[in-house]
Amino acid sequence: MCKVLVIGDVMVDSYLIGKVDRISPEAPVPVVALKERNNLLGGAANVALNIKSLGAEAILCSVIGNDKQADILLDLMKKEGLKTDGIIRSSDRITTTKFRIIGNRVQMLRVDEEIDTDLNVADSSELLASISNLITNQQPDVIILQDYNKGILSPYVIEKIAEMASEAGIPVAVDPKKKNFTAYTGITLFKPNLKEISEGLKTEVDPLSIESLRKAAEILHNNQNVQLVMITLSEYGVFVSSKNADGDISVIIPAVLRSIADVSGAGDTVISVAALCLATQTEPLFMATLSNLAGGLVCEESGVVPVNKIRLMVEAFTEE
Repeated sequence: MCKVLVIGDVMVDSYLIGKVDRISPEAPVPVVALKERNNLLGGAANVALNIKSLGAEAILCSVIGNDKQADILLDLMKKEGLKTDGIIRSSDRITTTKFRIIGNRVQMLRVDEEIDTDLNVADSSELLASISNLITNQQPDVIILQDYNKGILSPYVIEKIAEMASEAGIPVAVDPKKKNFTAYTGITLFKPNLKEISEGLKTEVDPLSIESLRKAAEILHNNQNVQLVMITLSEYGVFVSSKNADGDISVIIPAVLRSIADVSGAGDTVISVAALCLATQTEPLFMATLSNLAGGLVCEESGVVPVNKIRLMVEAFTEE
């Protein structure tokens, strides 16, 4: 079984669901009469769920708080069959939680409870020691760095993980955010979305222009020594650019027309599928095509959900 080490910002996606039938007398806001509470794994933990759903083994590594929300996250991991060995609890942090208030099936408000400063020296050292131990003992086939700008993946931590992966000969797939965009060097697969690459490179990128996308990818290939670039383009599909001994690839794969319910978590699914393709040495064009299909499938579902492996395989192998 393929093993995937997922490192990054984990969080709890908390849904408070109810009914709205009146406006508050205190302020012109709707009153949500709470009927249901749901807690789900989010962030890098959702990537781990996608990996598991696709039939591989996910090894999740992160730092969370020493709080009640941490207990909830660990319980959710156990219920989903995910090992908690790589999760470190820190008294210096809180566990990131996104509270979504849903009234009459519409999201009314989101409240984020988090700390987004970089890990302190002690927590960074403990995290890196844990990663080193997992690489040695678990021998993962690929590493995913899932960055949500919550502080787990600081430039120092990123650099040390890249060094460990290089020494062990393990490919690394990155789902970046703006803050540490240029810190990812010598990476095998780099998967920003359109907003992230525009912000990260400080330049406008036109999703309809193959030349604009090529120029952006070329910067990543040359300046950050990235082998494979995948830029997700939302309704326009995905762009893939590869530089290797077998020849260069640079192409836009159009999106499949779908009924979109919720785009939350689509990027988690795309990086999960792409990383597994990377681990199995799948050629870049098929990797991008399969990842594009998977991201579209989860957009048909409400909320953050992992991809359905059977649906993905059926759609992938019945495409004309």
